[in-house]
Formats: sequence, structure tokens, C-alpha cells
Amino acid sequence: MTSTAHPTNHDHSAEEATVSPDRLLRHAGGTPDEANGLSVKVARSVVTTLLSRMRRDQLIVVDHTTGAPVTTAYGSLDVDDSSSLTATLHILDNRAWTALVKEGSIGLGRGYFEEWWHSEDPVATVRVIIRNIEHIDELRNRVSNATGWATDRVRAALPARSKSRNKEDIASHYDLGNDFFRIFLDETLTYSSAVFPSAEAALAEGSQHKYDRLLDKLGVSSEHSVLEIGTGWGGFALRAVDTAGCRVTTTTISSEQLKEATRRVGLANQSREVTLLDSDWRDLDGTFDRVVSIEMIEAVDWRDYDRFFATIERCLADDGLAAIQAICVPDRRYERTKNTEDFIRRFIFPGGFLPSIGAITKSVSSATQMQVIDVEDMSAHYAETLRRWRMKFDERIDDVKALGLDDRFCRLWRFYLAYCEAGFLERHCTVNQIVFAGKHWRPDGLALIRD
Repeated sequence: MTSTAHPTNHDHSAEEATVSPDRLLRHAGGTPDEANGLSVKVARSVVTTLLSRMRRDQLIVVDHTTGAPVTTAYGSLDVDDSSSLTATLHILDNRAWTALVKEGSIGLGRGYFEEWWHSEDPVATVRVIIRNIEHIDELRNRVSNATGWATDRVRAALPARSKSRNKEDIASHYDLGNDFFRIFLDETLTYSSAVFPSAEAALAEGSQHKYDRLLDKLGVSSEHSVLEIGTGWGGFALRAVDTAGCRVTTTTISSEQLKEATRRVGLANQSREVTLLDSDWRDLDGTFDRVVSIEMIEAVDWRDYDRFFATIERCLADDGLAAIQAICVPDRRYERTKNTEDFIRRFIFPGGFLPSIGAITKSVSSATQMQVIDVEDMSAHYAETLRRWRMKFDERIDDVKALGLDDRFCRLWRFYLAYCEAGFLERHCTVNQIVFAGKHWRPDGLALIRD
């Protein structure tokens, strides 16, 4: 099938300068002054009261702010339960208490990268915290779900993020510099969950296997044209052309990613098969046999979901297939995420938003004639992917600092990887591959791949 793409927005320059890491940390502001004695006392009391109600696992808190360190163990370790966890957290500055009370997960992350608290195992620490706030979360979820019908009207009336703001948000993360991401990603430069064919598989093998699963689910062949929304550094496009022999049109609004993807496509002598665009997804046009988007919907505002999926349908042949890989929150938490900022949205992915599977299927059914025909959960694979990124980041920390990135930024990035790893291990969030069928698609014997 012949395909064309006509981007109507060309205000992105591949020659744009690399963004400073200070841009990512702009929401952190200056380091807050030392909290006064009364606020610290109140905050410490609130936190320790909550910790005293721990229902499972054990958190050992060592407070270094009171002169001689004071160690208190909360909860208990069940030696007969192999899933029981223990973690040790060192309080180094009283601002750790006040940040936790005032900002929740934002304060938890802020406290780590500002060195107000420390743990040798931040993954275990976050997992213990997640497990023991479930009852609080459920109460907050019920309130949000009960009031969502009213608050949605207010939120929907607020101005949506403009294309220029979207580009600014994307740039603050992805344009940190290709040399930085090369340090901890595998050689495919894949910045999304791998799917490991075996426990012994290398990270690059898992990244390629993930691409292959998507290609197989969509039955991509040399006769097909493929549109990819969200280029990354070109890993999917290069794999698709190499293994399926198809033609790929791919788009990104990250200047640094576009620059590197263009270089890699040229080195692979695939410039005729891969068309690289610097267009916003809202400006895409043309008709394609297959549409793919890998962990890009997280940059789409929830108010734009109908438009996003309508765009996929507009660009998809009536008998075509589309797939997205999406990081999701459980449906019961979805309403609350609409108006609750967390550590990731504040410091790592400004403007980011996680959908739920229910929100995706609802939008697809209301805005398109596509049908969801397959959903696969791969959350355990993401936890392992993040663990390997984190280990590699720590192993090459000298290379990170050689790029001019200071200790504060390194602690921010380390906590980001640990925080996400804990989230997937505890299914606080999930990652899923979701396949959609065009309105005239028929199976014709195609079997979705399962290992």
C-alpha cells in the first residue's frame, strides 16, 4: 500500500543545542531553608505515627539529626514469608520529615536527591512504603472516583498544553544529550521496557525481542507501510526494516533524538526505507497499513486521548492494525492521577501523564471505530529493565560526571530509576502492549504471538 505523510508543523530544529540538566530540575527551585523546630516536631510525629501502623514488612529508620543516631524499627520481618522485605532509611536532615508531610512522593524524591535522607537500597525502601500506604491510597482513590464526574468538568475547562509547551517538556528530559543516554541504555538505544526471552538474555536482546513481538502481533511484512509515533533513537524503525523489510515513517519532537536517529539510519543505509519527521502527532497525515507507538502516550494529556486515538485511526488503513506500548496506572487510581502531581511528573517527565487500560479502551470506543483485540502485561520485564539501567548507571557514574552532571543530578536519576523499578515490582504501575484493529480488519488466520 502506498503511504504518504504530510507534517504541517516544521518549527523543530535538529541543530538545537543540548538542554542543560538544570532545565529538568527547574521545578525543584532553590534548596529550602532549615525548617523551624515546631514544624519539624509536628512532621516527625505525623510520619512516625504512620510508620507505627505499618501492616507488613520492616522499615528501620536511623535518625542522625538528634545528636547520637537513634534507630527505630517499624513493622516486622516475616521470616516465613519469602516476599517479606526489610529496608533501612537514614534521616540526615530534618527537612526530610517536613518534605514528606508537605509533598508526599515529591518530598520523598526531593529528600533523596538533596541528601536529606539516604538508603543503600532505595528500591526496597520504596517498595516497603508502597506496600504500607495501600489503605491510605484506597481511601483517596474512592474519594477521587466519587467526585471525578464533577472535577473532570473543571479540569477539562483548563487550557490544554500547547504544542510548544509539549516540546519544551519533552526537551527537558530527552534532550539531556545522546551521550548521557548511551551510558546506561543498551546498544539499541531503547528507552522503553525490554521483553526478555529468557532470564539470561542480554538487555539488547530483550529490547530487540520486544520489537519483534510487536511486529509479529501486527503481522508486519515487506508489503506494509508502518507509521511510528515517537521515534526514540530509531530502534524500532531500524529493527522493523531489518527483520520485516517494511517501510517506516517515524516522528519525534525531540531535537536530540531526531539528530541521533538520522545518524543511525544513515549508518545502516536505510534512508530510503525510513522516513524521519520532526512533526507533532497532531499534525500527522497519510494512510498506513500499521501504526505503532511505544511508550509515547505518557506524554499525551488525558484530555487529548480522544484526539490521539482518532489520529491513529485517521492514519490507519481500514483493514490495518495498530499497537501501543503504554505505562499504565490501575483503573482505581486513574481519577486521582488527573489532579495529583507525583515525583515523576514534577522532576522527571514534566507534563507527563499515565493512562489506565480502562481510560484507553473508553477513549478508543468513544472516538474511533477501532477495536481492542489484545492486551499483554509485561510489568515484570520493566522492573528488570530498570534494574539493569540502574546498575549500569552506577557502574559508569564517572562517565556520567564527566559530562558535567553533578552529584545532585546523579542522585535524582538514581532515585528515578529505583522509584520506577519499585513501582513495577509492586504493580503500582504496569506496562502493557495493546493491539487495535481497524474497522474493516479481519483475522485471516493471523495468530497473536505468545511465548
